[in-house]
Amino acid sequence: MTAEEIDAFWTAARHRPGSGSGEEPPPPAWSLGATPEHADNLLALVLAGTKTAMSTALWDFAHDDEPVPQAGDLSIILDGSGHPRALIEIVRVDVLPFDEVDAEHAHLEGEGDRSYEHWRDVHQRYFDVHSTNGRGFTPSMPVVLERFRLLHPR
Repeated sequence: MTAEEIDAFWTAARHRPGSGSGEEPPPPAWSLGATPEHADNLLALVLAGTKTAMSTALWDFAHDDEPVPQAGDLSIILDGSGHPRALIEIVRVDVLPFDEVDAEHAHLEGEGDRSYEHWRDVHQRYFDVHSTNGRGFTPSMPVVLERFRLLHPR
């Protein structure tokens, strides 16, 4: 990922209704998932409109000194090679214990068969192995649930 590539993507993406003055700096750019392949697979779900939600361990935000997302936040989503591919806007944020996440959220994440069981199994393993905070997984751990909409490309 280069700053020039992010700037060019942002220039193209920000020309949409209600996008402000056009002088704002690019929003944060990051990829979904833990590996380049995972990032590409999740990005494909976002671009197809299948994935409209995501979840992150709240402890990871604190550990990484990152703010918890809020409705209205924008993000540039990168592919597995670090190239900007999508602009999303967060439309809703909830923080719940892992064991209180519901089937609707699991379905909106768009992964696997979109079932709650699949979501629970995959995310339990993900939080245990890939969370940056070092605490691993617990059923009562707080999880940041984000719903988003794809702004660019449409």
